[in-house]
Formats: sequence, C-alpha cells, structure tokens
Amino acid sequence: MELRHLRYFVVLAEELHFGRAARRLSISQPPLSVAIRQLEESVGARLFDRNSKEVRLTPAGDALQTSARALLRQAEEAALEARDVSRGSAGRLRIGFVGAMLYRGLPQALRKFQAKHPAVRVTLAELNSSEQIAELLHDRLDFGFVHTSRMPAELRHALLVSEPFVACLPVGHRLARRRTVPAASLRDEPFVLFSRSVSPDYHERILAICADAGFRPEVRHEVRHWLSVVSLVSQGMGVALVPSALHHSALRGAVFRPLEEQVAHSESYCVWRDGPENAVVQAFLRTVQVSTAD
Repeated sequence: MELRHLRYFVVLAEELHFGRAARRLSISQPPLSVAIRQLEESVGARLFDRNSKEVRLTPAGDALQTSARALLRQAEEAALEARDVSRGSAGRLRIGFVGAMLYRGLPQALRKFQAKHPAVRVTLAELNSSEQIAELLHDRLDFGFVHTSRMPAELRHALLVSEPFVACLPVGHRLARRRTVPAASLRDEPFVLFSRSVSPDYHERILAICADAGFRPEVRHEVRHWLSVVSLVSQGMGVALVPSALHHSALRGAVFRPLEEQVAHSESYCVWRDGPENAVVQAFLRTVQVSTAD
C-alpha cells in the first residue's frame, strides 16, 4: 500500500467519478484505475462498485475512508515537521551551561531564540565544562557553554566572550572604595576560589594572576559555582578574583573593582558536535553570537 494509492482513493471517494477524480489528480483515467485495483489487491477487498452509470463505495471502501484520510494527514504533518527541523524552526535543543552564562547574555539569547522558533523544545542543564563535553560526546546535549578551549576532535567550538577578571570584595573592605585595585594588595587576604575539580582552567588562571603579582593566595574556601564565590565574599568570608560579568549578580554586600594590571581574561566558548549540520543548533549559535555582540 502506497500513500499515492491512498491519495487517489480519497479523491475518487469524494468525486465518485473516475474522470473528475483523474482531472483533480492531474492524471489520466487508466493510471487511476490501475492504482485503485492495486490498492484493492493490497487491502484484500473491493473498495468501489462501478458500472457504466455510477461509482459507489462498498462497505469496505466506506470503512477505509476515515483511516486513509488520517494516514494522509499524518504523512503531511510528518513531512512538514521534517522540513521545519531541516530549516531550524522546529525540533529540540538540549543546552548545557556553566553558571556564569546567566550573566553573559544566555537568558536574553534564549528569549530571542524562542520568540523566533517557538516550535523548538529547549531544555537546560547546568553542568561544569568537563561534564558538558562528556554529555556532548554521548549525544545527550546538542550545545554547550564552557570555560575551556581544550576540546576532543569530535567537537567544534567558538570563542563567545573574553573579559577581564576583577576583584570581588566585601562592601566594608579597606579596598572597596578604590576605583582600581592592585592585585598585589590582596596578598594577605583569605581567598574564595573556584574549585580546581570543577574548572582547572579557571583555577589555574586565577593562581597565575596572583603569581604574576608576587604571591600565592591563601585559599580559605573552594566552591563549585561563581554565584557561591560572590555570596561568600558578600558575607565577609574572603576576597576573590571573578569574571567582570559577575557584577550583574547584584548580590548585596559585594563590590567589584577593576585590577590595575593587565591580566589574563576569563573566556567562554560555545561548543557543539562536529558532523552533519544541525539547523536548530546553527540557528541558536547565530542568536547567541548576535546577543553577546550587542
């Protein structure tokens, strides 16, 4: 049984006239007659009674009408869905992200993307960089935001954001009123640091800033999320070096001051699987790149 046969059957069931049905289908009568005969052989029942005066549906043909129309609708909907997915306007998008992306334009990019692609089902998972890479490799994520450019060959990536680290201080700290802060002035302070196990790149970058300023920080607390870093600083439990975007967290009790020195930057990357182009992923990538450039 072919969809073509069902389409011919439905039109003939509506017209009950081979000539009119053939004209609607833009074919001649002989191919229509052959197709109906093939369908009847496939079904194992006569679908039409026909003579020189009229064409009528048999009880079997009448019973087939509803199912045939439903099958044709489903086939059309499946084709439309496949076309929409190929154009990036439908489908699903599984996104992983590091917490700092909440302050680097991810919510705004998601709103823009969903406004243009309402039929795409988006799901989010907050994961560290290594977790996202593993999920992408196992096809459990479609897109990620990570802090590292060290990627397996199976993944592609693009630099999204590069911004300086700044000093994060308790609001009552002796340096909080300065416009800029020398990194060396943090020498004797207790530090709140991003955990090495969560992001070795960030951990090493912060230690390198301190080393360039001539000291090794006294690490009092290690945490897994940037918001936890800022929260502990706001409660007077230490100082920190954080990406400048974290000032958007607006946690009371913490202030952010630029460092006087030129220091290594905090970088975020988009990452996705290499291979056949996924239109939904590419559409989201374009939205993210435009949003972060604004």
